[in-house]
Amino acid sequence: MPRPQCRRRIRGTPEATYYKPAGVPLRSLQTETLGLDEFEALRLADALGLDQTTAAAQMSVSQPTFNRILARARQKVAQALNDGSAIAIQTTGAQQSVGDKNTGDGKDK
Repeated sequence: MPRPQCRRRIRGTPEATYYKPAGVPLRSLQTETLGLDEFEALRLADALGLDQTTAAAQMSVSQPTFNRILARARQKVAQALNDGSAIAIQTTGAQQSVGDKNTGDGKDK
């Protein structure tokens, strides 16, 4: 049996939870789902340009764990772009503590 997943600190939450190709009804698309931890990894590494060690510390995970989360997120986004799929960001159901995105304090709400 695998170890239980540690809580991950999430400071940024998405403004929108679905992205899809323009002009195609959502009901006719396959959907690739990103977890909130995967969204946060993309935000820290790609949008903010943080190195993996710093980003891992902000998420309260180890650098190898951050690397796996980031690789999984990038693979899902690339697959969705390649296949013309929708991307859904799951905002519930994971072990995470969501901080205030305005202050970035990382405290549980």
